Amino acid sequence: MSTRIGFLKGHGTENDFVIVPDPENALELGPGAVAALCDRRAGIGGDGLLHVVRSAAHPDARAMAADAEWFMDYRNGDGSIAEMCGNGVRVFAHYLQRAGHAVEGDLAVATRGGVKHVHLAKNGDITVGMGRARLPGGDVTVSVGERSWPARNVNMSNPHAVAFVDDLAHAGALYAPPPVSPAVAYPDGVNVEFVVDRGLRHVAMRVHERGVGETRSCGTGACAVAVATARRDGADPAVTGTPATYTVDVPGGTLVITERPDGEIEMTGPAVIVAEGEIDAEWLENAAR
Repeated sequence: MSTRIGFLKGHGTENDFVIVPDPENALELGPGAVAALCDRRAGIGGDGLLHVVRSAAHPDARAMAADAEWFMDYRNGDGSIAEMCGNGVRVFAHYLQRAGHAVEGDLAVATRGGVKHVHLAKNGDITVGMGRARLPGGDVTVSVGERSWPARNVNMSNPHAVAFVDDLAHAGALYAPPPVSPAVAYPDGVNVEFVVDRGLRHVAMRVHERGVGETRSCGTGACAVAVATARRDGADPAVTGTPATYTVDVPGGTLVITERPDGEIEMTGPAVIVAEGEIDAEWLENAAR
């Protein structure tokens, strides 16, 4: 392992990430190394890690290399692999622009959830094409303590259970994953969103992300919430031919989600790089053991 490993720290609506540029996929970043880097007391700290790799250099992305030069090899804060991270894509794209690998305008990013199309606007906002939502059938229930709520099963390349509540405090501390039943609905775990209304096409949410805990924001979760809210409100753009746009407040800021008649979901929000430095390679090697 190189003795000099560069990193950056960034966030999207306070969903924060350790960014490790590694174009040729030369670093060994196993679950232990990722968890150590994301540790908020003994490491750099982050909800997840963005491993920046050229698609052609990574076995999980080579098939997408013709469509997207760069692959977002995303890991949860516990070191596990996740299919997608919406806030992470915005931060990833912002890093590519900062590093001179992308310019204002359109950009394709490879992810384990497929190629995502990104637009870098002049005002700094970044819009990500998040793909289409899938709405698996079957009843799902989310519980916290003595309370239980019916939830909407929404898949945004990763799984979500969206529950509408009267007060976001009802979600509790969200240190541990809220129980979701039936368990077979989510064999690989689930992100759980708790949602309250704020106004016309305006909601607020809290989220427990699998492998992380409560986070200040979740991009795919905000998309899942917008879709679930639209269906609750009787809005389906595929039927009406009219886009449905919702403002979604998260603890770390605000995202704007639009579902188009063709089913494509677009998420718009900010991305910020806050620091840059070097990782002690010897420390990382020891911490990963």
